[in-house]
Amino acid sequence: MTKKAYDWINGAVYEDHTRKKHAVLRQYLRNYLTIRCQNPHQSQFRLVLVEAFSGGGRYACGSPGSPLICVEELSNATIEINLQRERSGLRPVNIDCLLLANDVSIEVVDELKENIAPMLAKVKDSVPNLSIAAEYTTERFEDLYPALVKRIGRARCENVILFLDQCGFNAVPGQVVTDTMRRWRSAEVFLTFAIQPLLTYLTSKNDYDLLKFDVELHARMQTLHPDPNRYLTHQEEMGAAEQIVYAYFRACAPYVSPFSINNPGGWRYWLMHFANMHRARQVYNDVLHQDSAIQAHFGKPGLRMLSYDPRDECRLYLFDDDSRKSAREALANEIPSLLAESGDAMSLTEFYVTAYSETPAHTDDIHSIMIENPELEVITDSGGRRRSATAIRPSDTLRLKNQRSLFFMFDGKNRDDQE
Repeated sequence: MTKKAYDWINGAVYEDHTRKKHAVLRQYLRNYLTIRCQNPHQSQFRLVLVEAFSGGGRYACGSPGSPLICVEELSNATIEINLQRERSGLRPVNIDCLLLANDVSIEVVDELKENIAPMLAKVKDSVPNLSIAAEYTTERFEDLYPALVKRIGRARCENVILFLDQCGFNAVPGQVVTDTMRRWRSAEVFLTFAIQPLLTYLTSKNDYDLLKFDVELHARMQTLHPDPNRYLTHQEEMGAAEQIVYAYFRACAPYVSPFSINNPGGWRYWLMHFANMHRARQVYNDVLHQDSAIQAHFGKPGLRMLSYDPRDECRLYLFDDDSRKSAREALANEIPSLLAESGDAMSLTEFYVTAYSETPAHTDDIHSIMIENPELEVITDSGGRRRSATAIRPSDTLRLKNQRSLFFMFDGKNRDDQE
């Protein structure tokens, strides 16, 4: 794929898709730290942040790049977390972060050091419960990764977040993402992936050189677009592109979010999130709904958002109120069906592990359906029944009610036979 080099020395342009991406990263990192530091008995949290394609730290307009955003949000979250703990009579939690920043250009890394130094000094002087150790390298990421693995190993930390904000795709093969997710138990990866080469391929129909990822992708593309003499509609084009990306990356991690950064002028990038824990995917979904229309998904709105053929009738999911309404409509049928397929009950944790592998839905919408749906009930550890969606806990059990409709007693064929 074509690779564009951003001119950080003269000031990179702060484009709209980058602003939207940073809004997601900011909110997610703050929510991530809040959740990971909520244990009342906790006194320390350790984290490794990797900026594999760091840039110089600030754009031409002065806006901070992602390494500076990480420092800002670490500082803000540490202060907020400990103020809340103080109000609750809890001792403070100390957050220790190892920030590993890399860029192929020595000049760009020098610029980053200059931009980040005042922020690190401020943290040291004014945020007593936060420690950030920054280290810098200047290598191609594909050459750096083995040394990076050793450095994180020496840090003896399982909480690892990689920001892979490369131009194009070639710098980060899927094997790297897979290795990262399998190597560290609490690893997460944010990967920026360019959409235009795929769209160019879909419209040109015969330029297989545009797809360098894997032989299996070529077979997948032929399945989705078997007729070389027919142009895809825009719906088919976007759905097929998302399916291809998901097909390639779905084996990299248990939870993969292949959502595009939404631009009215045309989709250009996916900001993909990879996680090992369903809780991370749950938080990520909720962040996207907080600032709707930043990302977009073309397909189904319910539990099985990617289990579709892009030639079928699908819709644009923008994480806004209309999308949430469509999600609730789909969830009303799909949650009972999921339970029926596995028996009649499952723990909430088991449900989350299964559901969050594919759903874009907000946690509140999922919980509301559990309470409102006449086919479902949520049971507490003591055997009581939950009456409020906000009271639902991971230790609860979700089950089908004893008096169920015929829909869940027979499949479609058997129902016809009964009639």
